[in-house]
Amino acid sequence: MENTKAGYVTIIGRPNVGKSTLMNSILGEKLSIITPKPQTTRKRVLGIFNEENFQIIFLDTPGILNPAYLLQEKMLEFIYQSVNDADILLLLLDIHSDPLGELTFNDENALKLLNKFKGPKIAVINKIDLANEAQVKRLIEVLEEKKLFSEIIPISAIGAYNVDKLLELIKEHLPEHPKYYPDDQLSDEPERFFVSEIIREKIFEQFKDEVPYSVEVAIEDFKERSKGKDFISASIVVERDSQKPIIIGKNGDAIKKLGLKAREEIERFLQRPVYLELRVKVKKDWRSNPNLLKNFGYIQK
Repeated sequence: MENTKAGYVTIIGRPNVGKSTLMNSILGEKLSIITPKPQTTRKRVLGIFNEENFQIIFLDTPGILNPAYLLQEKMLEFIYQSVNDADILLLLLDIHSDPLGELTFNDENALKLLNKFKGPKIAVINKIDLANEAQVKRLIEVLEEKKLFSEIIPISAIGAYNVDKLLELIKEHLPEHPKYYPDDQLSDEPERFFVSEIIREKIFEQFKDEVPYSVEVAIEDFKERSKGKDFISASIVVERDSQKPIIIGKNGDAIKKLGLKAREEIERFLQRPVYLELRVKVKKDWRSNPNLLKNFGYIQK
């Protein structure tokens, strides 16, 4: 199609700045899981926004951090790879927790990513519903002084304020290119990926402290049935023997509650009934084990 614009837009920022909320808001579909806890997103999540003459491929990424173990190193690699793939870079800042951008710009990895990328960079000031006009104006001034950004825009991703205006800015900077994906495609990930993410989201919501960060979800079986409910069997992998009874709970109460919440959300996402089977396995120190991380998709095979 003539005059079609299409490109990759990578969203980066510190943990919990609202990257996933922004992408979900634009797409009108919950592709990236969201919880109040930081570091919920572990992999790159691709979401496709289509209009007649535009296609924007968003790459939601994990929060920028200083890695403490191998899993976090791989999460950081996902960010760098996504920036390499980008035509446009969005840096999200949380004006509520980082009112002058100091946490972001004092982060060595954030600076490396910004300086490495030579295409259009848009600074997106998020959560302005939690700030006043003077705070927003001050952060805009700070960002202008950096002389790094093609555009600076304040938004509220959760309230969808100025999100349409952000979309217009992105379209202005998109390169002319045929669409990469069919118009009816929303992501490049299979249903199994989103099912595992939903289960992991419910674990983040239900359990406290270190347990959610020590958990991975592996889909062992996924059978679509023409008659009856689809069958899904998932393993909840924990790092230590002491974490297994926490997930299961007294008389299995905790895992039953988890299964109910996860199944309801999975059925909403898939738009069909499912039977969900959950089991708990212990894989000691899986977050620092290259072979297990490879099996879980954090290391390219």
